Amino acid sequence: MTSALRAKLDEIEAEMKRIGFWQENPPDLQAALARGEITSFLDAPSFELWLQCIFLPNARSAIDTNSLPDDSQVGLMAMRQYDYHSSMPEARPLVNLLHEFDDLVKHHRK
Repeated sequence: MTSALRAKLDEIEAEMKRIGFWQENPPDLQAALARGEITSFLDAPSFELWLQCIFLPNARSAIDTNSLPDDSQVGLMAMRQYDYHSSMPEARPLVNLLHEFDDLVKHHRK
C-alpha cells in the first residue's frame, strides 16, 4: 500500500507540473511552518504552494515513517479551492488525484 501512496504523490506532482501549478524556486514554506507562521493551507501564499511545499513533502515523510493519519481530506480542500467561487476546469484532474490519495490513506490502516 505504501508504494501506491508514493505513486499517487508522484502523480499529483506530475499533474501540478503539467498544468503549471508548480514553481521551480518556491519559498521555504517549511521554515514558515516551523516558525508557526503557517498553520493551515489558508496561511500559505497559495493552495498550490501549500501542496508543493508542505503537503507533498509531509505526506512523503509520513509514508516513510509510517505515521500517516487515519483520514485525509486534501481532495475536499482542493475541491473547495477550485470550485467554490469559480470553476477551474484545468484543476479537475488534480482534484481527482487528491481524492484518490485520500481514499488510499483511509484504506491504508485496514
